[in-house]
Amino acid sequence: MKIQVNTDANIPGHAARVAGVTQTLEHALARFVDAITRVEVHLSDENSGKKSKNDQRCMLEARLQGRQPVAVTEHAESQDQALHGATDKLVRLLDHTLGRLHEHRTRTPDLPATGDEAIEK
Repeated sequence: MKIQVNTDANIPGHAARVAGVTQTLEHALARFVDAITRVEVHLSDENSGKKSKNDQRCMLEARLQGRQPVAVTEHAESQDQALHGATDKLVRLLDHTLGRLHEHRTRTPDLPATGDEAIEK
C-alpha cells in the first residue's frame, strides 16, 4: 500500500508531517493492506491562514484492487483533527464496502439434508 501526501500552499509539507500522516494511516488501515493499492491524502487550509471554524480539510482517497476508488472528506479546526476524522470515516467505509464483499463470498446457502444425514434423522 503506497501513501501519497499532498498539501496546498498554506500547509507545510515537511518530512515530519508526511511521516506522521503515513504512520497514522498505515496503523489504521493495516487490516486492509491486501485490498488497497494506494491512498492519496490531500490536506488543505480552505481560508488561506485566516482563523475560522472548521477550515482545515483532509480528503482521503483509497484505490482498491479491482474496484472503484472510494473517498472521504473531513473538515475540522486543526489538521490533526481533520486527519483523524477522515481516517475514521475511511475505515468505516472500507469495513462496509469490503466487509459486504467478504460476507457475500463466504456465505453459503443452507442446503437440505441428503444421503446419510437424512437417514440418521
